[in-house]
Amino acid sequence: MKKVTKERAISVKVMLVLTLFIFSCQQTPRDEDILPEVPPGAEAMTIQGRPLYAGEPSMPLKERMRLAKEEWERDKDDADNLIWYGRRVAYTGAYREAIRIFSKGIDLFPDDARMLRHRGHRYITIREFPRAVADFEMAAAMVEGEEDEVEPDGMPNPLNIPVSTLHSNIYYHLGLARYLLGDREGALEAWDTDMALAVNDDMKVATMHWIYMALRELGRNEEARQRIDAITDDMNIIESHAYHKLCLFYKGEITEYDLTDGDFSDIMNDAILYGIGNWHLYHNGDAGRAMEYFDRILQGPSWASFGFIAAEVRLESI
Repeated sequence: MKKVTKERAISVKVMLVLTLFIFSCQQTPRDEDILPEVPPGAEAMTIQGRPLYAGEPSMPLKERMRLAKEEWERDKDDADNLIWYGRRVAYTGAYREAIRIFSKGIDLFPDDARMLRHRGHRYITIREFPRAVADFEMAAAMVEGEEDEVEPDGMPNPLNIPVSTLHSNIYYHLGLARYLLGDREGALEAWDTDMALAVNDDMKVATMHWIYMALRELGRNEEARQRIDAITDDMNIIESHAYHKLCLFYKGEITEYDLTDGDFSDIMNDAILYGIGNWHLYHNGDAGRAMEYFDRILQGPSWASFGFIAAEVRLESI
């Protein structure tokens, strides 16, 4: 299976060597090296230049973060402890602090691709797409030829069954980061690898949603139609219901009303609204209708969701 082009693999490995050398010379990266400047109290800036602030986390989230921090402080030789500490911090909305934690993890555990995978995810959250791409490409080079592993969920689904793996998450998020940078071909390369890694229907529908959109935006409509045919109504979906419904919508098997009348979380609503709004752009060039959906997303609270971030980026091209 071809995960990266030969040229890209060489550049990624060179980047990895240089990065590890830098970390070996500088144990604690300066904040300005890993984080962009934002107004006091803000976590990020929208693509349009508006500051974004985290809401007050719930008591259960804060308690889980506290316990994770205690575990990390109790045993700092355990990479899992640092990862869970960083993930729990991120779930409270403190994304910049989570990035600092994962950066420390890269310093302490330079051979652990999970540190780059999780930092890259949070670079996407704060709209630092080039840095996210660099992290995921380095992580991809590190896991090349290694056995994949199930990645535990920080916020388990109702069945408490994890539906993704380390390798698939690296390539899924790499594709997303490239997509947000406007690199549709590079995104498709990553998502094709991710699709080859998919071991369940949840992974397949989530990735196919992005593949279909990228192909349509590139004008490769027949290829998009052929690819989406692999998604059927009777798939075994545990948590990716919104992506599944979007794929069925792209196939013409359900309507726009069927999508918008569902009972989804804010984050899944953002995914659906972005999918429909973007469909109006590439399907019939209806920028006004697309704007209605994007505006609905941007008026909502879930600014860390991929649908919200993608809507910001897409608005810049209308």
